[in-house]
Amino acid sequence: MYCARACIGLTSRRSETFLRAWRLQSRAAGAGPDLSGIYPPIATPFTAKEDVDLEKLEENLQKYADIPFRGLVVQGSNGEYPYLTEAERVELVRTVRRSLPPGRLLMAGSGCESTRATVQLTQKMAAAGADAALVVTPSFYKGKMDGRALIHHFTKVADSSPVPVVLYSVPANTGLDLPLEAVVELSQHPNIRGLKDSGGDITRIGLIVHKTKMEDFQVLAGSAGFLMAAYCVGKMLPLSPDVLPEQQIRTRFVTRKLGVPALKQAMEWFGFHGGASRSPLQPLTEAETQQLRRDFSSYGWL
Repeated sequence: MYCARACIGLTSRRSETFLRAWRLQSRAAGAGPDLSGIYPPIATPFTAKEDVDLEKLEENLQKYADIPFRGLVVQGSNGEYPYLTEAERVELVRTVRRSLPPGRLLMAGSGCESTRATVQLTQKMAAAGADAALVVTPSFYKGKMDGRALIHHFTKVADSSPVPVVLYSVPANTGLDLPLEAVVELSQHPNIRGLKDSGGDITRIGLIVHKTKMEDFQVLAGSAGFLMAAYCVGKMLPLSPDVLPEQQIRTRFVTRKLGVPALKQAMEWFGFHGGASRSPLQPLTEAETQQLRRDFSSYGWL
């Protein structure tokens, strides 16, 4: 996950006057972490019996530690979070926090379908060591998830969260895009610090950057597939441009084409533990594996 622009437990029953004062005070103090940088969304390793494999996770984390990422995303879509229990989700955050080098940020996916469950899990994630909560749009009743419902949901979560909240829009998985007007309104909340936009609509990303430029709000590009364009929109390019096309091609071959099982297969080829996915996700077929290998080999990566 990549930052497209760097700029610079409250309950809803409290008065709007108090909330406004808190917002001004928080911004004056520069509250919250700077989210600028690259945050790989790490995979969740499983054993052959589909139990979470914390030992293999820690081995992967030791290798990630040698790469100067700004931090890590735990339980993004590549982490198979919908297939994890609440206890597993919290324990994964706790494990990553122990292994993460000092100064690296931990962004933890805490989104659930109900507002109540999301509030509770976000608080547990913070207690386990998360620096920020990545909250995906609830989507099971997506026909009713209009701007009003989503603003209410994210506001309640942010009001109660001990750590900053990052909105997460991933329409390819949820079938729901977080409306632009809702993002702009939510950007004014003092505890909502950014948006991870995985939709890939650069015009939309550019509009969000423009419309939130007066807020302490950062826009994160959710895929290397549109990394270059997102950096151009955000006027920030911390990586060499020579690296970006290769990353975009790899992303297209792996997660966009064949999903998480392909990501885990590619991890094995590059010295990380990928392993199996949790059911109902299925492993790649032999034909898919061979095609993925040909794709990687044709660009000299294998």
